[in-house]
This record gives sequence, structure tokens and C-alpha cells, in this order.
Amino acid sequence: MTSETFIHQTAFVEPGAQLGTGVHVGPFCHVGAEVVLGDNVHLAGHVSVTGATTVGAGTRAQAFAALGGPPQDSKHKGGRTTLTIGENCDIRESVTMNVGTDSGRGATTVGANGFFLAYSHVAHDCIVGDNVTLTHGATLGGHCEIGDYVIIGGLTAVHQFVRVGRRAFLGGCSAVVGDVIPYGMAVGNRAKLRGFNVVGLKRSGMARSDLANLRAAYRILFSPEKPLLESAEEVRVQFADSPAVIEIVDFITQRGKRHFAVPPLDGDDAADDDQG
Repeated sequence: MTSETFIHQTAFVEPGAQLGTGVHVGPFCHVGAEVVLGDNVHLAGHVSVTGATTVGAGTRAQAFAALGGPPQDSKHKGGRTTLTIGENCDIRESVTMNVGTDSGRGATTVGANGFFLAYSHVAHDCIVGDNVTLTHGATLGGHCEIGDYVIIGGLTAVHQFVRVGRRAFLGGCSAVVGDVIPYGMAVGNRAKLRGFNVVGLKRSGMARSDLANLRAAYRILFSPEKPLLESAEEVRVQFADSPAVIEIVDFITQRGKRHFAVPPLDGDDAADDDQG
């Protein structure tokens, strides 16, 4: 790594763009006038960074990534909106991320240390946390909120306005049309909740006792005998000493009436055991 900024002779950096130290702009790249590239950002060949886009230090974008393009929303009237990408993200080939809309948040926000595999897409007004992975072809609709450490499988589509809680896992080729609780695992078209992301939780160091609390709370939360919000308040009292359980309860209750991914009608919540 060099402290000198490099701009290939075939690249076009518009006047007004701000480039930090050690930035690499490869062949045939386009960097727009309102773009800010942090220190040591690396753009491989044919990368487009346009709009009011800020890219955090150490982020790397591979060939044909298109960052900061206009939102794909007919309600947008062309006002100035932004895209902010955090530090040390790995953005692979043909990834697309759009700025926000003037009828929405006005901003798309992507956290640090993300891994965005080829052809994945972050739409307008999304909020994406830190350490998130979008596998090949994973797609976020507008206004989605994705928590830290979420993994989204290949070719999975997340419907607009859907929330996905921290450390959840969405299986490949799924259509996710309802909110997915923190730590949850959802798979299918339309995606159903299949217990917890046990492998991810074990790798994160979660204690067996905490995982046992999650499983016990899950059975109460998604019992067909009571409405979800009523069960959530029961769980809040019963598991008041479990921060992980309370995180799920808060996620369910903090936004009023929402549509959630729930377990299959047969009530089989043992599917997470298949992960070991």
C-alpha cells in the first residue's frame, strides 16, 4: 500500500471530487463531482461512483460496481440525496448501491466491514449495519433495515420496508416479505422462520444458557394460542434477565403493527437443531 494517490490515465475524476491519501482509481473509472473517497479506497477498473456518495477508508470496489446512482423509485423528483458507505467494505463485481429518495429518508447508509458479493444490490433509503454479508445476487428493496452481522444468501430478495434483526441469517433463493427477528433464520418463498441462526450464534461466542433462553422464548412467542404482541409482553416479563431475548421483544414491539416472518403452520421450531 502506498500513501500516494493513483489515478489511471483512462479514469475520469470530475472537478470537486475529494480523494484521500493512498486512493487508487483504476482504468476507466468514473468519480463524480460530489464524491468523497476516504484514505486508501481502491477502485478497480470500470467502477462508477457518482452522486453525493461518501466511501469510507479502506473500502475496495471491484470491476463494474456502480455506487451512488439515482434511486429506482418513480416518486423521486431529482433532489439531492446521499449514499454513505462505511470503512473497509469489500464490494465485488457489478454490485449496485443507490442514493436515497427525496420522498424518503434522503439517504442510503451502509456500515463498515460489509461484504457485498457480485451482483448484490442495496436500494434507496436502506440502512445496512456493520459486518453485513450480501451473497451473490442478494437484493434489498427500498427502505430496508438490516442489522449488524446479518448474512443474506444468494439470490434472496428482501421486500421494501422489511427489517432484519441483528445476526439473522436469510437462506438462499428466499423471498423475504416480513420482518425477521434478531438471531433468526428464515428460508423459503415466502420466507418462514426456521428457528435461530445457531451456527452463527455459536461462532459469536453466545453461551449455551443464552441459547436455551432464546429457544424457550421462541416457543412462547410463536405459540398459535396467542397473538404475537401479547406473547411478546409475556416473554418480556418471564425473561427480563436475558438481554438477547429482550432484544427480540423490543424488535417485535417497537414499531407497532408489523408483518413478521413466522414459523410454518405445523409449528416445527426444531429446524435450527439441524445446524448442530
